[in-house]
Amino acid sequence: MLKQEAIKILAEHKGGAISVATMQAAAPWHDTGSGKAMHVDASACMGSASALGLGLALGRPDRKVMVLDGDGSLLMQLGSLVTIAALAPRNFYHFVFANGFYESSGNQPVPGQGVFDFCKLALGAGYASAFSFAAAETFAAEIPKVLAAAGPVMIKLDIARDDAKPRWSGSRMAGQVQSLKEQLARL
Repeated sequence: MLKQEAIKILAEHKGGAISVATMQAAAPWHDTGSGKAMHVDASACMGSASALGLGLALGRPDRKVMVLDGDGSLLMQLGSLVTIAALAPRNFYHFVFANGFYESSGNQPVPGQGVFDFCKLALGAGYASAFSFAAAETFAAEIPKVLAAAGPVMIKLDIARDDAKPRWSGSRMAGQVQSLKEQLARL
């Protein structure tokens, strides 16, 4: 599926969830308007989206947390899977955009492509469940079931390679964190 298709489906199902988007998922997420509220980008710190999402999920167990991660980003902090599983936030939904490339830095192949499986890694670490989707239609049909499952949940999305020039959201993380803090305090 195309990244934009996956982003559109996720945006349609965000509801009141807190979202964390990293690297090349961030700008398209903002394009849908989903980055305006209850959101923070993790673009300036590759590999940290899952850990940031974990902290939000633990701090606000009353809200779903949707992490929009990249395969290259997650590989940089693969140990976060074990920490997430050990703390077992029931409201944690980890969407990994898997295209096999470090899209942000020029589409270099990620190491081990075709050798590892993010769903098996997450389940082996102790995630409650894992799903994998290659077609947008299937993903759109199944996302309500995915978001009804108790977390932590891994959702691998097979995304087509995108050769477009990398785009950034232009949002400053510090300002987003302050805004999210204020939004959560009002609830």
